[in-house]
This record gives sequence, C-alpha cells and structure tokens, in this order.
Amino acid sequence: MSRNALKDPEAPISPRPRSPVSNEYNIQVVRQSEGEHEYDDNNDEDDYGDIPHPSEQRRPLLIAMPDDKHVKKPGAADFAHHSEAVWNEEGRESAGAYVPRGFKGLFANHYVALCAAFSALGGLIFGYDQGVVSIILVSPQFLSRFPQVSETAAGSGFFKGLLTAMIELGAFIGALNQGWIADRFSRKYSIVIAVCIFTVGSVLQTAAVNYPMLVVARFIGGLGIGMMSMVAPLYISEISPPEIRGTLLVLEELSIVTGIVIAFWLTYGTRYMVGEWAWRLPFLLQMVPGFVLGAGILLLPFSPRWLVSWGRDDEALMNLAKLRQLPSEDQRVRQEWLEIRAEVQLHRELKVKRHPELQNGSVWANLRLEFSLFADCFKQGCWRRTHVGMGLMFFQQMVGINALVGIYYSPTLFQYMGLDTDMQLIMSGILNVTQLVGVFTSLWTMDRFGRRPLLLAGSVLMTIAHFIIAILVGEYSGDWPGHRAQGWVSVAFLLFYMVSFGATWGPVPWAMPSEGLITPPLVQNTNWGAYTFFAVFCLLSFIWTYFFIPETSGRTLEQMDMVFKDVSGEEEKARRAAIESDIMSGHPEVTVRT
Repeated sequence: MSRNALKDPEAPISPRPRSPVSNEYNIQVVRQSEGEHEYDDNNDEDDYGDIPHPSEQRRPLLIAMPDDKHVKKPGAADFAHHSEAVWNEEGRESAGAYVPRGFKGLFANHYVALCAAFSALGGLIFGYDQGVVSIILVSPQFLSRFPQVSETAAGSGFFKGLLTAMIELGAFIGALNQGWIADRFSRKYSIVIAVCIFTVGSVLQTAAVNYPMLVVARFIGGLGIGMMSMVAPLYISEISPPEIRGTLLVLEELSIVTGIVIAFWLTYGTRYMVGEWAWRLPFLLQMVPGFVLGAGILLLPFSPRWLVSWGRDDEALMNLAKLRQLPSEDQRVRQEWLEIRAEVQLHRELKVKRHPELQNGSVWANLRLEFSLFADCFKQGCWRRTHVGMGLMFFQQMVGINALVGIYYSPTLFQYMGLDTDMQLIMSGILNVTQLVGVFTSLWTMDRFGRRPLLLAGSVLMTIAHFIIAILVGEYSGDWPGHRAQGWVSVAFLLFYMVSFGATWGPVPWAMPSEGLITPPLVQNTNWGAYTFFAVFCLLSFIWTYFFIPETSGRTLEQMDMVFKDVSGEEEKARRAAIESDIMSGHPEVTVRT
C-alpha cells in the first residue's frame, strides 16, 4: 500500500483482523535509515506528512522506526528499552508525550492533578503533627501536665527527644509494613486503613493524662502517618504521566509543609486559651483532614499497575485512559498499558523463579516470601535503586531539617540566639513559611531542571548556610545581647537554609524524619557544633549525589530498570523480550514509543 492511500480517505484498503480485546486502528511498523523514509515494498518516495486520525473506518498506520528493515509483525522491539526522557535534547516534548512537562502540565490534565493533590492529604496530616509539636513543647499548659519535657527538669532533652521520636518510630514501622498492605488491599484502601489507625492515635493524644499515655498515643498515630506517607507517593507515581510525575510528587512535600504552617499558627493562637484545651484542641483538629482523606479516597480510581498485578487488565486500561483523559483506543494509552503488563508479568515470573518453595499460598509461606522479597532489594537487579532510595532518605534527614532548625526545636534554638519568647515563636513560624516558599518553586523546577541538579545545588547552599551559622554561634553565643546584628545574621541564614531545603532536598527525596533522640542533647551540649555536624553531612550529600544519583525526570516507571541499570544478565533480558513479544502478539495495533 502506498503512502498516498493513507491520505486519501476513499482509498480502498483491506483491514487486518481485529484483536479480540481491541477496537482501535491498527498500526504497522516500518523502519527508516539514514534519514530516508521507506513506506512500502514499492518504495514510494512521497514526503512523510501528518498521519490522519482514524475515522470510523479502521486503516493501518505507518510509523517510522530507526533501521532499514521492514517489520511485518510488532514484537519486543515495540517497548521502550532505553532510559531517555519523553522530551528531546532541546527540551521539547516528543510526539508521544501526554502533556507539557513541568508546571504547565498540571493545567493540561486537571483530573490526575486533583487525584494526586487529594491523595497528598496524608502529607498534610504528617506536617500538621510536626507543626503542632513545635509550639506545644514550649506551651505552659502542656508543660504543667507533662513536666518531664520542661527545660528545668532533669533529663528533659531525652524525654523531649523520646516524645518526638515515638511518632517517627511508629512511622518507620508503619511504612515498613505498608508495602504488603498496599499490594494486598490496593493503594487507596490501604490509605483508609492508615486513616483509621491514625484516628485512634489522635484520640489518645487528645485524651492523654500522663507522659506514658502520650508516648504510646504518638506511637500509634505514627503508625498511621507512616502508612499514609509511604503509600501516597507510591499512588501518585503510579497514576502520573512521566512528563509531570516529579511535579505531582512535589505535592506530597507541599502538603507536609502546608500542614506544618497551618498547625504552627493555629497552635500559636490556641496557646492563649485557658486550661489544657490550649494543647488538646490542636490534637483533636488533626483528625479533620484524616476523615476527609479517608472518605474521599474511595472516590479516586485504583492504580492501573495494582489492577494489572491482580489480573484486572481491562479495568486497568479503563482507569489509565481516565487518568490520561484520553480514549482507551489512544495509541499512547495502549502503549503504556502494555508496558505495565509486561513489567508486572516479568516481576511475577522472577518472584516464582527466585522463590519457588514459597508459592503454596500458606500464611507461613507468604510471610517468608515478604521477607525474601525485602531481601531481594539488596541483590543484583535491584540494589542500585535500593542504595539510592536509602541514601536519599538518610541524607535528607542528616542535613538537619526536621530535628534541628525547621520543625521541632526551632523555638529552643531561637532562645539560644537571645530572642524573647514571642519572637522565638514568631520566627519559628516565619521559618516554616520560607520553607513553603521554597517548595512552591520546585513545582516549576522539578521537571524542568531534573532531580539531580536540584540536589547538587541544595547541598552546596545548605553547606554554606550551616557553616556560617556555626561560625557566628561559636563566636557570639556567649553574649547575644551584645551582638544583636550577628544574631540576626544567623537568623537570616536560617531563613536562607529553609528556602534552599524547601526548593531541593525537601521535595526530591521526601522521607521519614529519623533524628528525634539525638538532636536535643546535641543542641543543648554543643550549640554551634550541631550546625557543624549537619554542615558536614550537607557536604557529603553533594559528593554522594554527584557520583550515585541518576536522572529520572521524564522517564516512565517501566524505564527505571534501564535508568538504574538493574537488569540481571542476559537471561532476564531474554525473558523480558519473550514476555513483550507474547503480549504484542495479541495487540498488533500498537507500535514503538519514539
């Protein structure tokens, strides 16, 4: 068939048989070589123009692919076996892109943006809890009920650290177990489970009458927060187009910081209330966004990847089309759907191959399988991304944001800098607002500049800020009243640090805080040394990022094996190709993503 037949809607054609699960147009694949287009065996030399959108009469389309051979039957070559972004070297979106990349893409697909924003409410709950604690820890009404954390009490640094660390411990355990819960019950139902657990913890925190009860309550609340914090980014990444996945994931960090700011200023106001409701009311109010999230999440679509993992392929296609705001017959949607199926099938077969003795379905076998799969994260085929994930979480916390300057202990730090009580709290609130400003900038920069450049820039800026503060605190902390200018310079660099973190290491590698127990004694006993300690880790984060972090911006989730080079030898590559060929044999209408 000549290329002119494609442009003539009246040209007679002989449609190929339809796939049993497809009612869209077929696409035949041909190759191109050295810039010359080859459209059929007659070598029609007409110029290659725009391919017309199919009408109700189905007709095969021709897509050019790099090579000089005809491909009569699509196969494994029709999948993206590379780590390139969905835009070209000039930064322009390819013809197969769903939406413009970055911030503009949010307005091109309102539905997926709203789904991501709503699921990120779990981050707001986490941030709210952190913002509440920062003022409650210095509230007179709270200290009268829990004198163990008062600055005048013996061992107050430990008890304050334990109180804040318990929610982190609970979050760690909750996040660790959320993987199998999300796989078993779905991403969105696992959020409902997390909300229920969090609500129990919130009720106990509101009703706490002694220190042990409050500690246990915060641990239970942390379980729910950890579960929500783990599954929300997972859900967002699985529903997002690659062009705006980074921008949508920023919503998690944006929600966290927004929750911090809301809770901080709310608690700043309730501290003027008489009695214990000054601190009980903020604990009570944190249940409101939890209820909204738990009820509203039921209206959101299931993750297409989760549906495929449970064999619900047709439903996955419908949800994917809805999330992309395109018809299910769209070739880009079909391409992504088939790639998801191939990736899921490959990992299912690898699981059976690596652990054949754990496939009988018993409770004991399933439990052992979960531990074995966790151990697989540190083996060939996955260890690179595991290393990157753990490293990002480690350095994001060790640069000092949660435990040192931003959230829990900032009023205490401003006290050491010589500010009075009201100014300590006001400046702490301003710090959190500056972090929010930084996070807002990443909505634009995340997918425009990529993850790696942001991390490198953030490491340099935070290192500078920490070292300057360490020098000023070391020189003048003994007499802040006599060195007010130096004190305010220190405050200015704290603000600079918060903006830098919010724009870089805050949204890129969002993770659980993990420093609760060591930071209060570190601040109390070393003063300037705490800033030096975290400055060193900021510098180390730059070195580590430079050598180990690949760029993931614009890549699909199915491309991550290529990005991280986590492919276990020729046998796995061959099996992947076989799976893709098998899937494509039933879908000759879909071609390569170029």
